[in-house]
Amino acid sequence: MKQFTCQEKFKILFSFPVIIAALGYFVDIYDLLLFGIVRIQSLNDLHLDADKVGTMIINFQMTGMIVGGVLWGVFGDKKGRLSVLFGSILMYSLANIACGLLPQIDFGDKAMIYAWLRFIAGVGLAGELGAGITLVSETLPKELRAIGTSIVAGFGVLGAVVAHFTVELSGSWSTAYLIGGGLGLALFVLRIRVAESGMFKSVKENSKIKRGNFLSLLTNKTLFIKYMKCIFIGVPIWYCIGILVFMANQFAPEMGITKIDPAKAIVWTYTFGSIGDFASGFISHLLHSRKKTILYMMLFTALGVGLLLFGGTKSENTYYFFCAWMGLSTGFWAMFVTLAAEQFGTNLRSTATTSIPNMVRGCVPLMLIGFDYLKITQSVITSAAIVGVIVFILGIYSVITISETHNKHMDFVE
Repeated sequence: MKQFTCQEKFKILFSFPVIIAALGYFVDIYDLLLFGIVRIQSLNDLHLDADKVGTMIINFQMTGMIVGGVLWGVFGDKKGRLSVLFGSILMYSLANIACGLLPQIDFGDKAMIYAWLRFIAGVGLAGELGAGITLVSETLPKELRAIGTSIVAGFGVLGAVVAHFTVELSGSWSTAYLIGGGLGLALFVLRIRVAESGMFKSVKENSKIKRGNFLSLLTNKTLFIKYMKCIFIGVPIWYCIGILVFMANQFAPEMGITKIDPAKAIVWTYTFGSIGDFASGFISHLLHSRKKTILYMMLFTALGVGLLLFGGTKSENTYYFFCAWMGLSTGFWAMFVTLAAEQFGTNLRSTATTSIPNMVRGCVPLMLIGFDYLKITQSVITSAAIVGVIVFILGIYSVITISETHNKHMDFVE
């Protein structure tokens, strides 16, 4: 294993690709979580049902991310990592600016217009993390890969915290959307200086290597099993966010709590999520294992969920405490995406790494459908628990059985 001096480590870990990927993910999370933060306020202002229409819009956004995950992933393997970084940010920046102008729109069905704008934003947002992690993973030496990607994710998730305070300080959800769009366009200009991945260039020069074949992830048994395991590993994270955090207000009546604000729940989750993401890279580095890091953090997440639902949560602050717990413990998001990038060859890496986290996010509508269906006959807490048991069983099984990738060389093809 190559040894680096402190100066060399600092220079590598804070190189331009890492900084730009971190800033990109920051803006990505800002825009991704902004609807969750302003859901109630914006829909009330537009005279729409915050729960019914809100669930529909979240489903539109997450479905857009599934479409975008495949689209940008294939594009990244066929045309290059940078093409995704430019195209995706332009799409979601313009969509967010349009969301900020919704109060001025006097025509059509406001609910559907809002939903389709979030779908377009979702398509754009889908390309950001995968392309950034792929570029950083292929640029950094294997000894520093985990720390580099954790820096990207750890800084990036702070975008949710900034989104909350932007709404608070501006006093306007529409202004927060406009600011998010503006941040994206500013970053678009900064990205002009980023260089393409050397690994991708070498693969691109070989015309015999097929690149970006998404169908091979579904038709090749070995690749399909790896692909599905990667998805299942990430689903518990978005179970916590999509149900326990986004829908936090629905748990208040059953827990005997006067009010739970989903926006505050998001802030607590993502503030501690940043700490968890930063820590996961160093934990992986110390344990010399991606799998152990993810497994331990996933089990810690399951414990927090169990205590939240069945530990006698009776106050708003206690609920936020467990949101902080889940944020810290789901910090294995950085390692989960890194693990996904390291599982697949250079000719399929962008396709897999970009689509996998978005397939995970895209499972939110499925989990919400199951959650809502169960609520017909079960309590809110029991419904959430049943969905949770399923996703954690799949996640724990997948991380135990998937191959270890610590210190794995990434210059290979499928």
